[in-house]
Amino acid sequence: MISQVLLKSLLLGSLTLSGTLNDFANVSTERNQTDIPSQGKDVVTLGGGCFWCIEAFFDELEGVEHVESGYSDGWVDNPTYQQVCTGTTGHAEVVQITFDAKVISLKEILEVFFTMHDPTTLNRQGADVGTQYRSVIFYRSQAQKAVAEQIIREIKKANLWEAPIVTEIVQFKAFYKAEDYHQEYYKLNPGQAYCRIVIAPKMKKFREQFQHKLKRK
Repeated sequence: MISQVLLKSLLLGSLTLSGTLNDFANVSTERNQTDIPSQGKDVVTLGGGCFWCIEAFFDELEGVEHVESGYSDGWVDNPTYQQVCTGTTGHAEVVQITFDAKVISLKEILEVFFTMHDPTTLNRQGADVGTQYRSVIFYRSQAQKAVAEQIIREIKKANLWEAPIVTEIVQFKAFYKAEDYHQEYYKLNPGQAYCRIVIAPKMKKFREQFQHKLKRK
């Protein structure tokens, strides 16, 4: 069976051959996003494996207004995808979610987060292996931290996973928006092999399980 990593390599290779090599090299310093959310809105940054997958989930939730794929943590400013993929920059692949807390709570968002990825596998999700694929919640306030800690306690108490939860809870420092071709990747590339084989089955499960929380079309 073709691994997720190999599929992603093939896809990125096809992007380069299609004449988008400049997308890899031209990285704007404006990708450092630390904006304060507007009134009535909240922002949380989550890492749970490949950002192509988790972006697709949250983009369909009612109350979620904006989702961006990118990189957080680490010690290199404005990293490129190629740098992050080496696992030497300390960054995690993440999505930054702007949501209306009056419509969907942080706890509800985290319930989706913990349902749609495996929080017990250290530095990996499926065939995607490396610290860049770690399970992590970057909190912006003590209130967000408390919610994250509470839901992990509830998961442990309910014995939902046999293995220990390894999800990190880390104070947010910076978010670097990923290159344009990563944004809304699943929505724009549903026919790509990785999307069909890896993401589509997860999306089916997500839509069935959280049907009542999806945006009305």
